[in-house]
Amino acid sequence: MSVPGHPDQQPPHQGDLPPAYPPGQQPPAPMAYPGPAGQPFPVAPARKKRWLVPALIGGAVTVLLCCGGTMVIALASDPDTTTGATATTAPPPVTEAEPPSAAPTTAAPTKPKPSPTEDGPKTYKIGQPVRGGDFQFTIHGVKCGIGSVGDSFLNTKAQGTFCRADISVKNVTKKAHLFHADGTVTAQDGGGREYSADGTAGMYGNKSGAGFLEEINPGNSIRAFVFFDVPKGTKLTSITFDAGLFTLAEDAVVTL
Repeated sequence: MSVPGHPDQQPPHQGDLPPAYPPGQQPPAPMAYPGPAGQPFPVAPARKKRWLVPALIGGAVTVLLCCGGTMVIALASDPDTTTGATATTAPPPVTEAEPPSAAPTTAAPTKPKPSPTEDGPKTYKIGQPVRGGDFQFTIHGVKCGIGSVGDSFLNTKAQGTFCRADISVKNVTKKAHLFHADGTVTAQDGGGREYSADGTAGMYGNKSGAGFLEEINPGNSIRAFVFFDVPKGTKLTSITFDAGLFTLAEDAVVTL
């Protein structure tokens, strides 16, 4: 007995093949693996699952209707989506209308403030030492109404009247300096007029020519009279000590 699949069994030649089945006649069912007794078991034809396709289509339609409708509603109501929906902007804030302006009121007139004036030199009083240039000055007193200065032989008369200022001068620098009252000390009256020192009256009114081209060493001081020829009846209000042209110091003013 020949066993299918045995190596001694050779495949039939093409000429030995059975004739083709006539039209309309189906071939027998394929054979399965041989059974225990060597007989093949017939294989049942596969059944087509015709119910699976409609079930799948119905499920897809149900999911589409349930989930797709919800997604469409959400997209339509979401202002932040960019799939064709336009974002709604909040309306501009409503501003309250401004109340009508009240009738203009006239403000009470204010007094004009005085304009600031330029700072002048510092002022001092009689008896206070003041710095003027290379020297420190102190006025001890002022006397007016003097008609002439000197003795009976050497003297000078005033054009109006002399005002005499008793002044101490001290050198406060580290070098010797020449002091001369003319051009350094001036006097002023209430009308703003300025009077220079009279050098001739200073020579006759001071012993040994004190205060006239006198050199003062550092730390030393002299005391001298300085005269001013002023009109009769003039009352001096201040005496100014010039700081000089070659210094940044300010002039010193003593009020009388």
